[in-house]
Amino acid sequence: MTATASVAAADCGPAALGTSRVLTLPREGAAYGRAQHAPLPLRAGEVVLSFDDGPRPESTPLVLQALAQQCVRATFFMNGEPLLRSPDLARRVRDAGHTVAMHGFRHEHFASLPEADQLADLQAMQAAHLEVFGSPAPAYRFPFLEETPALLAALKTRALTVMSVDLGIEDWLPDPGPALLTERLLQRLAENDGRGLVLLHDAQDQTAAALPLMLKALKDRGYRVVHLQWSAPP
Repeated sequence: MTATASVAAADCGPAALGTSRVLTLPREGAAYGRAQHAPLPLRAGEVVLSFDDGPRPESTPLVLQALAQQCVRATFFMNGEPLLRSPDLARRVRDAGHTVAMHGFRHEHFASLPEADQLADLQAMQAAHLEVFGSPAPAYRFPFLEETPALLAALKTRALTVMSVDLGIEDWLPDPGPALLTERLLQRLAENDGRGLVLLHDAQDQTAAALPLMLKALKDRGYRVVHLQWSAPP
């Protein structure tokens, strides 16, 4: 894996949070995220922002706007069904410089499905990603973080990185308001040694509304954003 130095856009100015560096991972069947796997090689004060369940026309554009205003790049784990419903929005996410990856074609509880259905969902998800973006996906996050042996084996065989999380803030629960979501983010980071891979949801209105405050709080507390990407497909 490799890292490059600051990629913060100059027109944001010094008040913006920015993106401090890019961490490039190889395309391999590895697994990251301290909730279930090994940690990413993050330094003290570094955070990776990731978003699940989009794209969603009502909220994803607001998330993109908040990230752009702070010159922050993130990783979006998209579901196949909304991806095919909103392909132009999905490509807008990618074209804004963010990394796109997979989150299951349907947001299923895979442990309750036969192995054949689990593998069919993965195949449909890969096909949707290829159709919309024109290139194979590099990584996969399990819906509900519910990993299964069948899919873990298939992902490893296909050299797809499994991305779990280090921390989440339950932004999918009924709207607690921007201040509480921001407080929860800072508290969870402090509990995780002041670093981590953060799970958020761009398909949630409350997340979109709270994101400007959360990004400002990260800047004010001295956190630095790391952008994940993967090496080019072979």
